[in-house]
Amino acid sequence: MKTPEMHPDSPSVIAHVNAMQAVIRRMSDNSRSCKLWCVTLVSAALVLAASVGNGIYPLLALVPIIALGFLDVYYLSLEQRFRCAYNEFVSKLHDGSLDRTEVFVIKARGGPVTYMWKSARSTSVWPFYPALVIVIFAVARFV
Repeated sequence: MKTPEMHPDSPSVIAHVNAMQAVIRRMSDNSRSCKLWCVTLVSAALVLAASVGNGIYPLLALVPIIALGFLDVYYLSLEQRFRCAYNEFVSKLHDGSLDRTEVFVIKARGGPVTYMWKSARSTSVWPFYPALVIVIFAVARFV
């Protein structure tokens, strides 16, 4: 037996949509934090390299770039997967096919690997991390 359809003005639907938006916002904030931490750590390594005069210190900054870059891609892929789930939920809500059992079930849609490759090629990742790597190698060469 199918449960009755949900209405857009239902308090449970509104709460579910708000919860999904909060998850998406959190993933976006985590991605931004990865970039901020990466710039901070790379800057610290470059300042240390300039003060010591040793060309190996800038190369140590590759570790946070790789780690935080991977984490950033992961968070972006989760954000995209939750956006897909959100869009699917809203589409079902509008066409009247949303079932009560789907409310408060918040799961990311799609396969993580596919979305990670897509996120790695996004404009928020692709120019950012390679540019930092280029700066590091330039500084390492001239220190």
